Amino acid sequence: MIENKDLKDFLPDKKTTYCREFNNNQNLKKEIKKEDIIKCIKKVMDPEIPVNLYDLGLIYSINIKNNKVEIEMTLTNPNCPVAGQMPENVGKSIEHLEGLNSVEVKLVWYPIWDKDMMSEDAKLALDIF
Repeated sequence: MIENKDLKDFLPDKKTTYCREFNNNQNLKKEIKKEDIIKCIKKVMDPEIPVNLYDLGLIYSINIKNNKVEIEMTLTNPNCPVAGQMPENVGKSIEHLEGLNSVEVKLVWYPIWDKDMMSEDAKLALDIF
């Protein structure tokens, strides 16, 4: 019998989403900006490649509504031993932002990542031309 498999079935701990809500009873005095989120994500390095996840092109979307942040990301390889940890690493990188109400980071597999999605800085760091 052939079993239908999803790509998440190949992840070591099968985690494809990281979610956390915060009890911010404040009014939205400070609106979270996309640039601030990108700055935080740029501190998260790929464990196997000496480049941050944002410059690798692994962050597909960042949506902010009422200081609720939703991020879609992918991986260079779903068989990475720490693949299930990467959404949590991205989520935790922005948790200190003032006024954050929630963060949700989802692992997606489409479009499939390739090296053309990397920034010029990442390509230069990895000698890819």
